[in-house]
Amino acid sequence: MPRQRTLKIVEIFPSVQGEGLRQGEPMIFVRLGGCNLRCSFCDTKYAWLGGRDLERSEILDEIQRVRRRFPAEWVCLTGGEPLMQNVRPLVLALKKAFLKIQVETNGTIFKPLPVDWLTVSPKPKDYACDPRFRRPADEVKLIVTRGLALSTVQKLRAEFPSETTLFLQAESNAPWSVAKALRLQRRALFHGLSNIRVSAQLHKIFRLP
Repeated sequence: MPRQRTLKIVEIFPSVQGEGLRQGEPMIFVRLGGCNLRCSFCDTKYAWLGGRDLERSEILDEIQRVRRRFPAEWVCLTGGEPLMQNVRPLVLALKKAFLKIQVETNGTIFKPLPVDWLTVSPKPKDYACDPRFRRPADEVKLIVTRGLALSTVQKLRAEFPSETTLFLQAESNAPWSVAKALRLQRRALFHGLSNIRVSAQLHKIFRLP
């Protein structure tokens, strides 16, 4: 992991949010290096290792350079697992710059942060999630892997407030995963589960970064 004054950054790039309730939102993505889970189905395995050790000021400068050609109001901190690193000083600096912040986390490392949108995506095999995420989470995202069972959907639906949307997101938009997501949603309906949506990755459909 990087020195205390720096963050290990894999890439900073403009795109649109391809997932969840903010789908289609113009965003600048800051992908941080490192992950504590390293799922086999991960589509950003290159973020597990590597990256540049950047000072907070260097990260902010790069974001502002991107904003000159893509003036998005939202910045998304993603990974890897961004909360493995001390992102609080960066979050506070982004807030000071009047930017809105989304954080995408697997939910295993809790850090109280003043962000505007929190996406929690528990991962197999045990789908562990720190209970302190349950109230602040704005949405929950489950990747529909071959091993995802209805019992897991039931477990997580019970752990989060009913008003928090739970997404069944097709793994890399694969047809088998889409079909399974629809089956799971239908079964969830028959079991009385509410606020569960099927979703795809818009950026992959549009072939965006």
